[in-house]
Amino acid sequence: MGRAKMLLVEDDAALAELLIWHFKREDFEVAHTVDGEEALLLAQENVPDIVLLDWMVESLSGIEVCRRLRRMNGTANVPIIMLTARGEEEDRVRGLETGADDYVTKPFSPRELVARVGAVLRRVRPALAGETLTFADVEMDTVGHKVRRGGQVIPLGPTEFRLLKHFLEHPGWVFSRERLLDSVWGQDSDIELRTVDVHIRRLRKAINVGDRHDIIRTVRSAGYALDTDGMA
Repeated sequence: MGRAKMLLVEDDAALAELLIWHFKREDFEVAHTVDGEEALLLAQENVPDIVLLDWMVESLSGIEVCRRLRRMNGTANVPIIMLTARGEEEDRVRGLETGADDYVTKPFSPRELVARVGAVLRRVRPALAGETLTFADVEMDTVGHKVRRGGQVIPLGPTEFRLLKHFLEHPGWVFSRERLLDSVWGQDSDIELRTVDVHIRRLRKAINVGDRHDIIRTVRSAGYALDTDGMA
């Protein structure tokens, strides 16, 4: 599995330490908090690939955190696994109806949880499960640093390569220029927002060679997304 970002919201210190150890061993980047309000802030500042969310945490319940994450644009599609000692069917249904993708009842095996997280990520974010990213007729070899469209090699500069990689890892997600600057250029970058538009144009010119369909959609007043309804 590729490196993935996890947000762990768990107020049991011993359990949190155990889970952090297991997931870091599997090469996850783990951000941890015991507080529901802080969890929402962390998720906004650095959108995770998956959230492990305890039902009972400080300041806000896990159910409320889940509900708010689903309402936020940046985290609406992030998979959420609820962790809880509540094993009743009604509680499980409530968690799933609120927006959780899976539900794990305590006590549980950390190895089983690692496996379930992997299964959710493979289903929701296939890009994290391998070294080849694909979308429509575009294929990226992240190890060999090569891009093909319809079998034809597409030469890309390093910035356009990183930009396309980010889109391929989040197909269908709309990213503002600010979000793209943070994710592709880094949060400490002093690059102007219009630079994003310049590299988007370069990327489009490269991958749409031969009048191919434009897979990068411009979303007015919002940003850019990778999907098959893209327009030049």
